[in-house]
Amino acid sequence: MNLIPKLIENGILDRKKQAELEYDIEKTGKTEEEIILEKGIIAEDVLFNFKSEILKIPLKKIDIKEVPSEILELIPEEPTAIYKMVPLSRKDNKLEIGMVYPENIIAQDALRFLSRQGKFEYKVFLITLSDFTKLLKQHRTFKGETEKALAELEKDKKISSKEAEEEIKKIDVTGGEAPIIKMVYVILRHALGSNASDIHIEPGKDKLKIRFRIDGILYPSLFLPLSVHPSIVSRIKILTNLKIDENRIPQDGRFSAKISDKEIDFRVATFPTLFGEKVAIRILDPTEGLKSYQELGLEEKNLGIIKEAIKKPYGMILATGPTGSGKTTTLYALLRLLNNEGVNIVTIEDPIEYSILGVNQSQVKPDIGYTFAQGLRQILRQDPNIIMVGEIRDEETADLVTHAALTGHIVLSTLHTNSAVGVIPRLIDMGVKQFLIPYTLRVIISQRLVRTLCLHCKEKVAPNEKIKKYILNRIKLMPPSQREEIKITNGFNIFEPKGCEKCNFKGYAGRIGLFEVLSINNDLTEVILKNPTEDAVLKVAQKQGMLTMEQQGILKVLAGETSIEELSRATEEK
Repeated sequence: MNLIPKLIENGILDRKKQAELEYDIEKTGKTEEEIILEKGIIAEDVLFNFKSEILKIPLKKIDIKEVPSEILELIPEEPTAIYKMVPLSRKDNKLEIGMVYPENIIAQDALRFLSRQGKFEYKVFLITLSDFTKLLKQHRTFKGETEKALAELEKDKKISSKEAEEEIKKIDVTGGEAPIIKMVYVILRHALGSNASDIHIEPGKDKLKIRFRIDGILYPSLFLPLSVHPSIVSRIKILTNLKIDENRIPQDGRFSAKISDKEIDFRVATFPTLFGEKVAIRILDPTEGLKSYQELGLEEKNLGIIKEAIKKPYGMILATGPTGSGKTTTLYALLRLLNNEGVNIVTIEDPIEYSILGVNQSQVKPDIGYTFAQGLRQILRQDPNIIMVGEIRDEETADLVTHAALTGHIVLSTLHTNSAVGVIPRLIDMGVKQFLIPYTLRVIISQRLVRTLCLHCKEKVAPNEKIKKYILNRIKLMPPSQREEIKITNGFNIFEPKGCEKCNFKGYAGRIGLFEVLSINNDLTEVILKNPTEDAVLKVAQKQGMLTMEQQGILKVLAGETSIEELSRATEEK
C-alpha cells in the first residue's frame, strides 16, 4: 500500500531510511510492516495506528484469552495463516474479522468466498502482527495434536467394542497407543504446560468443551466433538478406579502419572449434568503445592506474628477465606515449619492435597461415617502434639477443636469467612463459648490470591486521576507506622500487564497472597468478652497495626507485584 512514503510525508520516517527499507523489502520479499518492525524503527502500536487512519479501518487491540477456540475454528487454519486474517468474535451471525493486511485485494476476495461458504456476514478490523501471531500460536499446537488423535480415533471406529474397551483400560497414562489414551495425555500435558491448576471437561448440547484454570481464571482451551465424551470420561475413570458404568451419581478419586519427567497427582471429581458427566481434575504438583512463606507473599511483620504464635505449646491458628484462596497451602507451610522428630503431627483432611514426609495424614470418608468430628476424636487418642483439621464445618467440630486447643495441643484449621475479624462472631454462631475464644485462639489468617505481573513484560505507567485518588485515600487509612514506611510522591507510577511469550501473552505469571493477620491480645480479649461484633474487633485490630487485604494489595501494586485491576477483582469478592 506504499506505507513508507506516507510515513515520510507525515514526518514519522526519515527519507534517508527509504532506500534502505525498499531494498530490504525487495530482497527479502517481506512486507513494509514486517521490515519496519524488524528494524525497530517505529513502535508497532504507532505504525498500526497510522495505518488505521490511512485505511479508515478501526484498529482492534486483542486480548487472546477472550477469543475462544470455537470462534477461531470458523475460518480454516490455512487461509488464516496465508492471508493473516482471523475471526475475533461472533454476534448473532455477524463475525468480527481481524486482518493485518485488509488492503490486500486477494485476502478480501478469500474472505468473501469463505463468508459465502459459511453463510456469515462480517465486519473487518485492523489488527497488529504481534496480536495475530499470538492467536495463531496460542491455539495451533494443542488443536493440532488433538485433531491428530481424533483422526486416529475415526480409523479405529471399525474395531469391535470389546477391543476398544481393552484399549481404554491400558493403565499407563503416557504409554498407550490408543487414540483416546493419546488424547487424554495431550490434555493433561498441555494443562501442566500452561501451569493450570484445574481441568474442566464439560459436555454441552453439541460440543465437548475443555477449559483450564490458570492463575485462578478459567479459559476455554479446546472444543471437541461430543461423540468422544464417553470415551474420554471412561479413560479417566479407569485411571482413577471409578465405576465406569455409574453415571447417575458423583464420584471422586485420584491417580498419578509421569508427565514431562515429573510425577504428578490428579484429583478427579465427576458430576452428572443434563448433557452427560462433567469431570473436574485438580492438578497436584508436589513441587508447586508446598511453598515457603516468601512464595506465599507473607510480609515480615505478619510472618513474625505467626511464628510467635506457633512457638507457644498450645492454641488454635485459623486460616480463613473463600474456596480456592490458598488456605490449605498456608497451613501446609506451617506444618513444614513445625515438623520435626520431637513432635507427633496428625491431620484429618478432605481431601489430602499433598503428602508431607513425617506427618500422619488421614482422609475423611463421610459415606462410612468418618467425618471431621469423628476423625478428631480418634486423633486425640493418638497422642498428638500438633493437629490439623481440614475445615471447621459444624458445631461439633468447632467444639472439639476448641477443647483440643485448650488441653495442650497446637491446632491448625480453616473456616469460611470473608475477613479475619469475621472469625470471632462466626465461632460464637457455631456454639463456641465466648469466654473460651481468647484463651484458645492465637492467630487468625485471612487471605485472597491475586495474579502476579509477568516480570518480563509488565509496563510502568502513570495512574489516571481516579486510580491515583483511590490509592492515596487507602494509604491515609493505614496505621501511622505503615504510612511512614511508604515513600510516595504525587508523580508515582504503577505497573500494568502487557503479555509476552514468557507468560503465554497473558501479562500475568503465578499468584501471590493478600493477608490479614490478626493476633489475639489483651485489648481484643476485652472486646471478645464484652462486644464481639466485626466493627468492634476491626477497630482494635487497626489500632494494633493490622493491614486489611485491600491495604496489603495497595502495597503490592506500588511494589509492581500485581495490578490495580487484580486488586479490585480480589477485594470486590469479599
